[in-house]
Amino acid sequence: MAMRGAAGHGSRLGSLDRRRAGGVLIGVGLAGTLDEVVLHQVLQWHSFYDRGSRHAGIVSDGVFHLVSTAVLALGLVIALSATGGAVLRAREGSGLPGGASGGAGPIGPGLLGAVLVGLGGFNLFDATVNHKLLRIHQVRGETDNLLPYDLAFGGLALAVLLVGVALLRKTSTEVASRRLEAAGARGDRRP
Repeated sequence: MAMRGAAGHGSRLGSLDRRRAGGVLIGVGLAGTLDEVVLHQVLQWHSFYDRGSRHAGIVSDGVFHLVSTAVLALGLVIALSATGGAVLRAREGSGLPGGASGGAGPIGPGLLGAVLVGLGGFNLFDATVNHKLLRIHQVRGETDNLLPYDLAFGGLALAVLLVGVALLRKTSTEVASRRLEAAGARGDRRP
């Protein structure tokens, strides 16, 4: 019986980790898709690769869009499989997806935190590596003063990443507390 409980406990941990991994991939895919649609297509501030011809920029945008869409879809599949398809169902008693506490529900602070980590992390990587180190494009290529755009883009990315990390830390602490309480109720010494 103790063995069965341990196996169930381990499978829940795996599910939580898969849900968070799926959430990070959803965030990366969302960041790429939003960047492509808003900055590349609607505002036409830059292409993924601005150092070549217009044709090279359009092709690079198309490849980037396909990859970001695939990452988004993969994240959704992983998150759905980790919750047994319950991502779209409301949590009992709350009337809201995921309920109001702890991120234990299908959609809650834990999954949201993972999505924000993916979104903010991708954009922070884009701001530092693609914009500054590799210089394959800038936030807004046709301007004399890049600084306001760089600060806004990088600052927003950092803020989103930090909110995501805070939500993940909060839910990790709450999950650990619940495990300790459950272990205490069972008389176990280990969570």
